[in-house]
Amino acid sequence: MSNRLAHSQSLYLRKHADNPIDWWPWCEEALTKARQEDKPIFLSIGYSSCHWCTVMEGEAFSDGAIAALMNENFLPIKVDREERPDIDSIYMQALQMMTGQGGWPLNIWLTPSDRIPFYGGTYFPVEARYGRPAFFDLLHALLAFYRDDKEKLSTVTGRIYSALKKSTLLPTTDTPLTPELLHHGITTCTRILQNSPPGTPSFPMIPYAAVVASGSRLAGQGDAIAAAQHRGNAIALGGICDHVAGGFHRYTVDATWTVPHFEKMLYDNGQILEYLANLWSSGHQDPAYHRAIQGAIAWLAREMTAPAGYFYAAQDADSFRTPDDAEPEEGAFYVWSYADLEQILTAEELTSLAAQFTITPAGNFEGFNVLQRLDGGELSPSVEAALTKLFTVRYGATPEQVTTFPPAADNHAAKTHPWPGRIPAVTDTKMIAAWNSLMISGLARVAAVFEDEQAWLLAIEAMGFLVRSQWLDGQFYRLNYHGVASVPAQAEDYALTIKALLDLYQVRQEEDWKTAAIALQAEFDRALWCEESGGYFNAVGADQDLIIRERSYIDNATPAANGVALANLVRLAVLTEETRYLDRAEQGLLAFSGVLQEMPSACPSLFGALDWWLYGTTVRSRPEQLHDLNRQFWPVALYRLDTELPEEAIALVCKGFTCLPASITPDALNRQLRQCHGIPG
Repeated sequence: MSNRLAHSQSLYLRKHADNPIDWWPWCEEALTKARQEDKPIFLSIGYSSCHWCTVMEGEAFSDGAIAALMNENFLPIKVDREERPDIDSIYMQALQMMTGQGGWPLNIWLTPSDRIPFYGGTYFPVEARYGRPAFFDLLHALLAFYRDDKEKLSTVTGRIYSALKKSTLLPTTDTPLTPELLHHGITTCTRILQNSPPGTPSFPMIPYAAVVASGSRLAGQGDAIAAAQHRGNAIALGGICDHVAGGFHRYTVDATWTVPHFEKMLYDNGQILEYLANLWSSGHQDPAYHRAIQGAIAWLAREMTAPAGYFYAAQDADSFRTPDDAEPEEGAFYVWSYADLEQILTAEELTSLAAQFTITPAGNFEGFNVLQRLDGGELSPSVEAALTKLFTVRYGATPEQVTTFPPAADNHAAKTHPWPGRIPAVTDTKMIAAWNSLMISGLARVAAVFEDEQAWLLAIEAMGFLVRSQWLDGQFYRLNYHGVASVPAQAEDYALTIKALLDLYQVRQEEDWKTAAIALQAEFDRALWCEESGGYFNAVGADQDLIIRERSYIDNATPAANGVALANLVRLAVLTEETRYLDRAEQGLLAFSGVLQEMPSACPSLFGALDWWLYGTTVRSRPEQLHDLNRQFWPVALYRLDTELPEEAIALVCKGFTCLPASITPDALNRQLRQCHGIPG
């Protein structure tokens, strides 16, 4: 019999609908019931494409004895972290305080009266192993602790709540906003990109890579150029890139960028598109970059675009090899045995493919081969023909024939649909405003650099959906399920959507995007700006269901909301010539100046905002000149159409609110842009 999660819109929550555990969604009714019955809350947070979340769902959460103990003595609540990142952020921080590490599934126990955590962990097995306790035994121990040791419980929760409250206070310093501070941040982020100890996973870390690529133009940042290009090479050539069908996986489990964790996340792909396009425009024009970009756009259009124009959230790492399999296998949709390759390809094609990719009879992943390119450059016609054959086996038809590919909405659909090729991984079809905006920004940059009309059309269709369907009666919404907007927007949704609107305006100078950015910024300021000390709160509702109110500044797989938001304010200031945006940007940067000084490894996006603050530049010019500028890499320049320049001028460059003499020649324009960007020589 299904539990109440069966009615949830979230794919992650619905995956737990047949558990014997009496799950609740996060809601006031559940929180009230826990208080009234004095039951500790068991809060379990994850997301649909999380491998270990799936494992625990099939093990501990499907165990009858565990469910009976849980249902009788605890109030179990499931949260999709992609729906409520504000809840996830608070309790992940608490878990890290308690254990020194974090991850998903995030399993944490809270007091029912005030929702303060007193114990937590990630994956718990049914039977004790991996140095982790058996989940049944742990529940017994925690129940006894909650009932019988109130004094220690009060001490533990008091200490944790005090630490959480303290974490909301930003360090206070008199750190000035100087070029030296920016150099400090770029150097720190460069070292982070360069540090890849053997045996450690490799993540794209685009927030770090982006500020390093931008900062590589400055004096004394020679290491940054090499680090930025090395990261681009690793992503475009490595096993993290799906060389057969396009798109990028989440990360690789090794330091060599070979074997990925196979889920594909929209937010990674959007950031990578923007990053690779920026590297290309800066002069690093490896054909492998263009191929990887084209592949990702083809994957996006084929598999991740809803009929309404928005983009789906993610694809799972695991898939079924046959409809009769009880459980899906990691990477099954993507990997190739050597016998597969011998059967599918001619001897010449296999030889050509093995000369360009990591292919051996033994394989590099559990007896299978993950394709990793050995070198950049163009692939030979023979290799491209081989990859097309592999695509055809995977999808049941050629790339030209498979322009759209329906999502497998859940495991049942994956196993029962008559797929013409392999069984695909499940796709989470929810629309997330922040993630869509990351992709829109990536597509806008690709459209500008490569004059890619498909990228542009995908971008404006998705943004059109956000403006029409997520912005209702003065309220912007984070999620959309099947045409219905839900969950008020959080700071990352506002910040990344405003950035995407400005990025679209940058490319085609269409006033609607500028107008929408200004209006959405006004709503963002009203809803989440901290009037007392600056910066943006993560979400509304501090007096409702959140025990603290955070202002995110730490970058993770996605850029921190405040870093993006403060950069947006500078861009709006130079675009509109309204100083109120600059005043707010300055207040925010000063609020986080202690973070910039004391924790530079945590906040690359704040350094990106500081870069805009120090060097933000406006270029007014005619359409043909702006078209050329958009194909170049001027990371802190904003372009404005101006058809009334002096007849002999080609552009007018302003740094902040100070304008330089009109540029008469392309060389003069280049010199002025270099000067405003702080480029030596």
